[in-house]
Amino acid sequence: MAERRAFAQKISRTVAAEVRKQISGQYGGSPQLFKNLNVGTATSNTVPLTEAVEPVDFEEYLITHPPIVESGPLRDLIEFPPDDIEVIYTPRECRTVVQAVPEEGDTDPHVRDCVKSYTEDWAVVNRKYHKLGTGFNPNTLDKQKERQKGLPKQVFEADEMPDSSSYQDDQDDLKRRSMSIDDTPRGSWACSIFDLKNSLPDALLPHLLDRAPNEEIDRHNEEQRKSNRHRELFALHPALDEEEPIERHCVPEVPKEHFGQRLLVKCLSLKFEIEIEPIFASLALYDVKEKKKISENFFFDLNSEQTKAMLRPHIQTAAISTLARSAVFSITYPSQDVFLVIKLEKVLQQGDIGECAEPYMVFKESDAAKNKEKLEKLRSQSEQFCQRLGRYRMPFAWTAIHLMNIVNSAGSLERDTELEMSLSERKGSWSERRNSSIMGRRSLERTTSGDESCSLTGFRPATLTITNFFKQEGDRLSDEDLYKFLADMRRPSSVLRRLRPITAQLKLDISPAPENPHYCLTPDLLQVKPYPDSRVRPTREILEFPARDVYVPNTTYRNLLYVNPQSLNFANRQGSARNITVKVQFMNGEDPNNAMPVIFGKSSCADFSKEAYTAVVYHNRSPDFHDEVKIKLPASLSDHHHILFTFYHVSCQQKQNTPLETPVGYTWIPMLQNGRLRTGHFCLPVSLEKPPQSYSVLSPDVPLPGMKWVDNHRGVFNVEVVAVSTIHTQDQYLDKFFALVHALDEHMFPVRIGDMRIMENNLETELKSSIAALNSSQLEPVVRFLHLLLDKLVLLVVRPPVIAGQIVNLGQASFEVMASIVNRLHKYLDTSQDMHGRNSLLSSYIHYVFRLPSTDPNSPSPDTKSSLTGPGGLGGSVHYATMARSAVRPASLNLNRSRSLSNSNPDISGTPTSPDDEVRSIIGSKAMERCGNRMSSHTESASFLQTLTGRLPTKKVEPLALGEEPTPPTSYSPPHLSCLWMCASGLVGLVFGCC
Repeated sequence: MAERRAFAQKISRTVAAEVRKQISGQYGGSPQLFKNLNVGTATSNTVPLTEAVEPVDFEEYLITHPPIVESGPLRDLIEFPPDDIEVIYTPRECRTVVQAVPEEGDTDPHVRDCVKSYTEDWAVVNRKYHKLGTGFNPNTLDKQKERQKGLPKQVFEADEMPDSSSYQDDQDDLKRRSMSIDDTPRGSWACSIFDLKNSLPDALLPHLLDRAPNEEIDRHNEEQRKSNRHRELFALHPALDEEEPIERHCVPEVPKEHFGQRLLVKCLSLKFEIEIEPIFASLALYDVKEKKKISENFFFDLNSEQTKAMLRPHIQTAAISTLARSAVFSITYPSQDVFLVIKLEKVLQQGDIGECAEPYMVFKESDAAKNKEKLEKLRSQSEQFCQRLGRYRMPFAWTAIHLMNIVNSAGSLERDTELEMSLSERKGSWSERRNSSIMGRRSLERTTSGDESCSLTGFRPATLTITNFFKQEGDRLSDEDLYKFLADMRRPSSVLRRLRPITAQLKLDISPAPENPHYCLTPDLLQVKPYPDSRVRPTREILEFPARDVYVPNTTYRNLLYVNPQSLNFANRQGSARNITVKVQFMNGEDPNNAMPVIFGKSSCADFSKEAYTAVVYHNRSPDFHDEVKIKLPASLSDHHHILFTFYHVSCQQKQNTPLETPVGYTWIPMLQNGRLRTGHFCLPVSLEKPPQSYSVLSPDVPLPGMKWVDNHRGVFNVEVVAVSTIHTQDQYLDKFFALVHALDEHMFPVRIGDMRIMENNLETELKSSIAALNSSQLEPVVRFLHLLLDKLVLLVVRPPVIAGQIVNLGQASFEVMASIVNRLHKYLDTSQDMHGRNSLLSSYIHYVFRLPSTDPNSPSPDTKSSLTGPGGLGGSVHYATMARSAVRPASLNLNRSRSLSNSNPDISGTPTSPDDEVRSIIGSKAMERCGNRMSSHTESASFLQTLTGRLPTKKVEPLALGEEPTPPTSYSPPHLSCLWMCASGLVGLVFGCC
């Protein structure tokens, strides 16, 4: 080869493919390449090609470089589209076939507001162009594969992975060999160096030099570009990692009813050695560590039809809901201390529990033929007791299952596992047997460590056979005794091991509950979708009593009351009172006919009844009780609603001229005290005589004249009343606030709250103090009624009420309370915040619930007078929170200050000349200043303002452009538009300023 000229020797032989490979960092580097790069970088301070450059903060740039006022061709690029926002009223999803609403037609204002809050449509703000932003990334893995179908595969040199050992040989070969254009990786002459002499010439381009109009050339080029174009041009771009988003707007979850981890328990069979009478069973969950019952009772009946017939005189028709044999339990806080407790009862008969349980411990099924006569005698006696005492029960036996043992054991076995538990195995081990021809046994050690996982969602279904029960002790029926027994069961040397068991076989099927079980009933006996056939035996959802507070807002109507009689002391009562039962009735008056059919049935009975009886402990003057009476509370309560307790002595032995039951005492609990629902523990005195007329409005603690009381009017009856209600807040501060707001709305004066009678002239002072006192309310009821509470506070900010003809200034107090509530949510519920630090409860409220007053889609148009006096207003005609709206400003609004104040924000001085000037002053000074100091993203501020403005009942909403000063409505806009901007600017600073 001839010697090359000097200038040719200095030409770099580095190909473009090598440059891209070296920059991508896949190879160690080429000395020649870095020599050339160093020469270029030595003379200029350029950014290294491998260093990532931070993207420009678009929002910050717009704020620091505001756009010019004059409109230009590119101004639309920095503004939000005018039609971006639309408000969609979406019907909320109802999980039941029928909506949960009160049965009563006429209810008080608070009940109406609660029901409306639980049933009205979601007001969802839809952004049409949100999907075009970086916060919306629909390019998930599944969608990406779908979009890439039919897309030709793209090959890049940097993606190729050649062998590093042959790298130098490839470089030398590139210098020598000649190749066609089709052999290059990119199909381009610019990708490599070729020997032009040996290369084949390209085909001539036809009509290259022909004259053609420019329009024709453009049309032809456009057609060529559109041909074979893939519909998803950017489908090759990978989805962003969750931890590295440029911008991410998380859509809040829809508010819904809270459920913990759900467990399905099916009761398959219950069989004793002898079958002589009906046996009734119940299930409930208990937390030993918290010493709390964490579920309501589930009553089930596994008796045969022949045995049920023994009670036919007392049970006419059994409702389908009381025939359930499977239940879904919810556990929010699962732990190693949760037990499933099974209690058995039988029909009351003469004799104590030990005497009644003796035949079950003596006779065996194998000796039935030998003891036929004795068994027939026992069966005949049971029939007599069922006919005469069929409505009364007595405690019989109980047992308990350590729930996490079942979960852990079933999780380590194969599917369709059957576990068998006997009395000796409850103290430290379990035995299992598989449902197969091979009956293998092995011991499973108990797991009691609280650090282990307590998940109830992943274990395999298991069939549990309980073979032994403990005889119930008549003097150890309280919950405290039960907690001691349960704690003792976990010890290796248990006292219970020395007890003589009652042999039986109870088969239970325990499994994780499916997502949407069929034929399911709520605790309120409402059918859950799907429910194809009403004649099928249902599954009952069992209401949970969480061991600790659950911070979830109410979303459905529920109004239940649980009455738990605990103990009675008739030791000092004169006369015969030994076989004592307590009849519980819910009354709406003093007449016996005023008993309401609101008490839930147990098993194999009617859905509801007017009375419920506690179990009888034979010959015990101071019995303990373990009964639970479930009551469906009326939506509206009056002073005459009360719970009446009537104590009876039941005559077990039939005698002439002796009644079956003899009343031996009376007591009661008024449902309302100063307008608030009464719940908690009560120690009540018992009257020996029937209460006089109008007794229901008084407490039994009041010594009524002429009445005789047990033990000199001391408390002898202990009972607990627990309410699970989305109507009654059970918080004195919330109750007072809602009562005053509704009294103002309905013009009901005077208002009695506690021992006070609030007249219209001092309502302003009491309302302000009740707003300030909301800071003292417990967080759990605040969260439960969060939606309704925020609605009322916003209403007071936007629409100051009119009291005695004067506008009342409540804007500042309401705003400060909202700020305090938001601060408490962020401080104590920090685990429910998204990646931007926003509380999920507040985000859900803003996204789905919040709407301005009189913006209901069915409400009249804003320009009509009726829209200003709608049901959402306070105090009759509405006066909006702008100074210029009021021609005569009451002196009380000045708050004894020397300077003029805004009615909605007294901290802003100066009297604006128009409502628009006031709004512009508020937005430009205080609210936007708070947002600018604390908001992490200006995009969130604009989005939040758009969310609020989306509630306007207008067809077209003009949203804010980033960096642009908000423009208030014109003077001819409806009055509520100015209030909207004031409320919106304040809430932006509230929600984001407190994050």
